[in-house]
Amino acid sequence: MLKNYFKTAWRNFWKHRSTGFINIAGLSVGMAAAVLIFIWVHNELSFDADEPGAENIYRITNHLAISKNETWVWESSPYQMGVEAKKVMPEVEAVTRVLPYHWLPMYLNINNEFFAETNAAFVDESWFDVFKGRFVSGNAIAFNKNPFSIILSETKAKKYFANQDPIGKTIRIDSADYQVQAVVKDAPANSSFRFDVFVPIAARQSDPQEKKNDSGWGNFSYITFIKLKPGTNIKHAAANLKSIIKPHRDKEDNLSVSLRNLTTLHFENDLQNSGLIHGDKKVVYIFVVLGILLLVIACINYVNLTTARASLRAKEVSIKKIVGAGRKHLFNQFVAESAVVSILALVLTVILISVALPSFNSFTDRNFSLTTGSVYLWAIMIGTLLVTIVLNSIYPALLLSSFKPLSVFRGGSVLKMKDTSLRKGLVVLQFTFSIFLIIGVITIYRQLTFVQSQNPGYDRSQVMSFNISWKLLRGLKDEQQAAIKSALKQSLLQQSSVEAVSLVGLGSIQANDSYSSGTADWDGRPKDFNPSISFFNVDGDYAKLVKLNFITGRWFLPGKADKHNVILNETAARQFNLHKPYVGQRFLAQGETGVVIGVVKDFSFQSMHNKISPAIFKLEEFWSYNYLVKVAPHKQADAINRIEKLWKQTFPGQPFNYQFLDEEFNKIYREDAKASTLMSGFAMVAVVISCLGLFGLAAFTAERRGKEIGIRKVLGASVSGLVSLLSIEFIVLVLVALVIAAPLAYWLMNLWLQNFAYRISIQWWVFVAAGLIAVLIAFVTVGLQTVKAAIANPVKSLRSE
Repeated sequence: MLKNYFKTAWRNFWKHRSTGFINIAGLSVGMAAAVLIFIWVHNELSFDADEPGAENIYRITNHLAISKNETWVWESSPYQMGVEAKKVMPEVEAVTRVLPYHWLPMYLNINNEFFAETNAAFVDESWFDVFKGRFVSGNAIAFNKNPFSIILSETKAKKYFANQDPIGKTIRIDSADYQVQAVVKDAPANSSFRFDVFVPIAARQSDPQEKKNDSGWGNFSYITFIKLKPGTNIKHAAANLKSIIKPHRDKEDNLSVSLRNLTTLHFENDLQNSGLIHGDKKVVYIFVVLGILLLVIACINYVNLTTARASLRAKEVSIKKIVGAGRKHLFNQFVAESAVVSILALVLTVILISVALPSFNSFTDRNFSLTTGSVYLWAIMIGTLLVTIVLNSIYPALLLSSFKPLSVFRGGSVLKMKDTSLRKGLVVLQFTFSIFLIIGVITIYRQLTFVQSQNPGYDRSQVMSFNISWKLLRGLKDEQQAAIKSALKQSLLQQSSVEAVSLVGLGSIQANDSYSSGTADWDGRPKDFNPSISFFNVDGDYAKLVKLNFITGRWFLPGKADKHNVILNETAARQFNLHKPYVGQRFLAQGETGVVIGVVKDFSFQSMHNKISPAIFKLEEFWSYNYLVKVAPHKQADAINRIEKLWKQTFPGQPFNYQFLDEEFNKIYREDAKASTLMSGFAMVAVVISCLGLFGLAAFTAERRGKEIGIRKVLGASVSGLVSLLSIEFIVLVLVALVIAAPLAYWLMNLWLQNFAYRISIQWWVFVAAGLIAVLIAFVTVGLQTVKAAIANPVKSLRSE
């Protein structure tokens, strides 16, 4: 019986193959887009869930209340905290630490060729016990015994050593040689620890200064994980950790400790900063809805085209009923037809995904693969197929199997008014989704353009930044360090392609760090007023280089006259309730008492997701290792070559790494831009699918009204008049969709815009533009068919009359 169902379904598909191919095209594009979205969603929601024993692995998390309204959350802990936890907490099975090397690239010197690694980490001897590395060759035993060891991911091992055996090979980092002890498989796409290079913490601590720093309880550098025994009371364990660190903190300290399970870390959004990979659950939910919408839009095409052609199959169904076919038999037949179309669409879906997956991986920075071993990917595709079959088949099967033979042979209408209304409603629903996405894309594009084109309040164009690692100056006296930095600065200023140079503690566009105002004090500060403050360590040339604008006062003078003085931004002056004139008021910053010598206009040194925070500038060149270089117009290449040459003369054998501030600034919005691009792509997919359905409906309408068109043409109707007549019905449906989509899009996009402290307002013309785009696309789509019908020879359509 099943074989007969599918045989009949295939025959009917081939008989109406033009409609069938439209259905397949729409379904395959919709399913491919939905599957890509769902595999990404699955990846996000399953982060670290496949790690053996993940349910018992927790990260120590520290919370410092700096004021009544603000608490800082750190993922890092003192190194000693893990040591003590292992000693005194019987519920702890294992402790391990990691220090992601994310502040600068780790340079690997292999045969005198440098490679910049941005996914490197220092780990302790327990790392591969707690987090089970899948070793391709070698093991962790030798890695743990020899501090100067290194483990590479499979991809990096192949990159550096091609087909050679990497075990035993030497890699130089800084001034030390490391031996490759093992190769591990690349971390899966849903792992928070996608490191390519592992170096023992013992190698870092072989430096006496580093070891001394790590032994301090105030040094929160290491991300510490503990593996607890099953059934451990988590709150009790966290309290034990608090008791471990409490004796090493001030009595009035407001530090608390919590434990967060490994599987919950990916969606943290309250950390001060992080060296691990994080996601945004709101974005995930948005894409879940988007995937469902694309699938629904694709299924609406099938439902509409199938029900629209119902009248052409009325006699077929009636005859089958007369000869004894039951409604169940007919229902199963139409479900089989839906399954045939959906399975054919799945074949094309697999082809589309295989073509799109490399670009999708590159864009999302993942490594999904369409192989027989990708169980979850195939499960998602099969699941999508089954959902598609159900959505496609239920209503058409019920409708087609419900025809009454007597009514059909009497010439009555086989479709009720409600069926036609439902079909129109589905077209409206399709275009409601499409218009909503168009409005969303326009709004996101406008917001990102707004934040990237806004005047930040300082000049970051043509400003190059590079850093001197403190390790390069280690062992030198203070005077020697200052002499080297000063000599390099003077050499840079002598280059014709360089306009200005500043030596600062500011490596990028953001402030060095943020501190509670316990490190700052001023006359009139309430005792319970402790706002976050961003500190900038700068030199006397910084303001001129980036062109800061003064409200009052001046910049730092050459020499040490202003060593203890400060300059504020206007937000600091306002929030600190300083009285005018600001200049001359006492101000203590980082233990040094001076006076305010100036106030600069606010400038955007952080993401526009956040409001500008209070900022304090201090004259501090000794602890500044970062150079900002203003490059002359049209001389960027020359400047890079000259600066790199000077670098090699000053630090021979050391790699040169640089950035430009405007590029670094744009990286802040990289994830927003990716989401915008993905949404634009999927919006286009939604519009294409909707147009395919509209095209099919227009073709059927033109075919069904062929005789009417012929008569009107004989009576003198013009081609433009006929096109308007046939198109107006669909254009009205699109306009109805606009009326529904506009308020929904306005509400949801306003919610999204709340993520930005500085944002656009949604203008009326956005809805007009989206409506015009949708109407134009619909008109062109329908027009292709209506023009064809309008210019056809009326004799052909009237020949049977």
